[in-house]
Amino acid sequence: MAAKVGEQAPDFELHGTDLKPVTLSSLREGGGRVVLSFIVAASSPVCEKELCSFRDSWADIQAAGARVVAISNDGPFANKAFAEANSIAFPVLSDHDSSTIRAYGVLMEDLLHIRGYNAAKRSVFVVDGDGKIGYAWVSDDPLVEPNYAEILDYVRS
Repeated sequence: MAAKVGEQAPDFELHGTDLKPVTLSSLREGGGRVVLSFIVAASSPVCEKELCSFRDSWADIQAAGARVVAISNDGPFANKAFAEANSIAFPVLSDHDSSTIRAYGVLMEDLLHIRGYNAAKRSVFVVDGDGKIGYAWVSDDPLVEPNYAEILDYVRS
């Protein structure tokens, strides 16, 4: 079951493209909301479109007092190449063992019918200043993108 609105957001410690650990609690320091974008795979066409959409609206999201963080089970080096190629300035975190993906209940097993090839379901959670999930969207179809306007409206509310 995916994490639900009103539940405490599971904390995590994942590594960024600079190999430094990042926690949800550190991202929440100073208040504000955190937009967690779980992506299927770095450099896949739909994930690229999704993160570029967040990149292009990043100033508006920041102006609303929120931060964007992408999470994939790709390694930090693949995430770094992806972030650099697409001028992604927000953190792209590596959940190489899928522990955070599992904690949020968005593990997609056997992607593309390849046994043992696990990834995150395309999903977005907004963690409010109190540490609870205020917005949740999860797709079982990796080709479906989130409603970016709806997410922006939520962080502005």
